[in-house]
Amino acid sequence: MLLLVLQEESEYTTADRVKEKMVDRATRTTLASIPLLRTKAGPRDKDAWVVRLKEEYQTLIKYVQNNKEADNDWFRLESNKEGTRWFGKCWHIHELLKYEFDVEFDIPVTYPATSPEIKLPELDGKTAKMYRGGRICLTDHFKPLWARNEPKFGIAHAMALGLGPWLAVEIPDLIEKGVVTYTQKTDS
Repeated sequence: MLLLVLQEESEYTTADRVKEKMVDRATRTTLASIPLLRTKAGPRDKDAWVVRLKEEYQTLIKYVQNNKEADNDWFRLESNKEGTRWFGKCWHIHELLKYEFDVEFDIPVTYPATSPEIKLPELDGKTAKMYRGGRICLTDHFKPLWARNEPKFGIAHAMALGLGPWLAVEIPDLIEKGVVTYTQKTDS
């Protein structure tokens, strides 16, 4: 009986340590600086969606401002008039070279219960951490976090806790393997 209690306590402590390592101080600071959303509404909710969309824009603006102040500007997004289709650019700086990618996603009909599936179309098929169509893999780490925080999380949270960490891990690996190469952007 005592052995069982000690074993359960030991497993609990190990799980807690793993959780602590998964969410480092920088992530907590970033997350704390992104406002949480209040309106639980998706594209089918007409008037409530307009309120939610306004909150999404305010949250994104705040997140981008925070990034610029921290000299960590790494994406630009815009949406269609309805706020259901988002597109733009994201980039990763590696060894002083800027690798830029198109980013796009649609807001799911069941949003905010379902997180957006972020796509980097030009990287489609170049890594195992990606699904068909260039959708980045967020299943193991981000989607459970989204589910626990729905409807408070929004697009800014998906960028900060989904795409940002994915880029930080995958792009250097793809560069090292020679799958992604630097190309000089020319101003036209």
